[in-house]
Amino acid sequence: MSVAKLIALWMLALLPLQICAQAYPSRPIRIVVPVATGGVADYYSRVIGAKLYETWGQPVIVENRAGGGGNIGSDIVAKSPPDGYTMVMGFVGSHAVNPFLIKNMPYDPQRDFVPIALTIEAEGMLAVHPSVAINTVAELIAMAKAQPGKLSYASGGIGTASHLAGELFKSMTGTDIVHIPYKGNAPAVADLIGGQTHLTFATMPTVVQHVRAGKLRGVAVIGSTRSAAAPQLPTIAESGVPGFAVNNWIGLFASAGTPADLVRKVNAEVMRIMRLPEVAKRMEVEGERFTPNTPEEFAAFVRAEVVKWAKVVKDAGLKAE
Repeated sequence: MSVAKLIALWMLALLPLQICAQAYPSRPIRIVVPVATGGVADYYSRVIGAKLYETWGQPVIVENRAGGGGNIGSDIVAKSPPDGYTMVMGFVGSHAVNPFLIKNMPYDPQRDFVPIALTIEAEGMLAVHPSVAINTVAELIAMAKAQPGKLSYASGGIGTASHLAGELFKSMTGTDIVHIPYKGNAPAVADLIGGQTHLTFATMPTVVQHVRAGKLRGVAVIGSTRSAAAPQLPTIAESGVPGFAVNNWIGLFASAGTPADLVRKVNAEVMRIMRLPEVAKRMEVEGERFTPNTPEEFAAFVRAEVVKWAKVVKDAGLKAE
């Protein structure tokens, strides 16, 4: 066969993918959020969905399917057709941590998904209910050691950054604080405000407004650096727990086998949306970071996160209750 014929056949093979990408989307899109309403993943899914509708003219349905530390909603997408019409706003727990915490995972985070776009990295805060006489990390450690098992911390669910931060804190400080998991950071913080639990290690956007309003008391930042959203607070690492750092992230994934052209098309739109002035302003105020990325860069980021958290979970002896 001549070279010319081989090239022609190769171009014909690519044609369906090109036509697919040009026609996409031709019907409504669904973004599954594997946590409850009100949190960071839910908010940005709705922002992205609204902006995609403005651009593409197709409805974007945001569906919250909380539970299992993100496994329930993520599994729906893992088993969906690879056509780009069903995506999940995954996070550090659902796509990097759960395999090392949870037995009998219903999906493989790396094999069953294709990364589309890293959306944000969210800072976090250690916050307490105002009735708890804790103003510093040192005071928290002292109280927890004096009253083992008496304090409780609310998390957004098993495998979430708030859970990891709490268990890592306990491991590094030798304290006994009871874990109370919820189906998302928003309901966890709501119960903390109501006095049902004592503290949380939640993402900054879900707690910072309540701290500013006096409904909660900020104690420290859980990431590796101080936050512009709460510049008065030290990190946990500089408060007597050197080496402590937990950062959350969220990003869009589709089921494995989704055509690369569709993945790049969605990525390009998400990058545009996250650069919009109104989106950038919210991120600055609430302690969130956006770094432009390609699907390949996001995939490399997720692989690095898997390696990182596998070691953290093993070294700290973390496990799902």
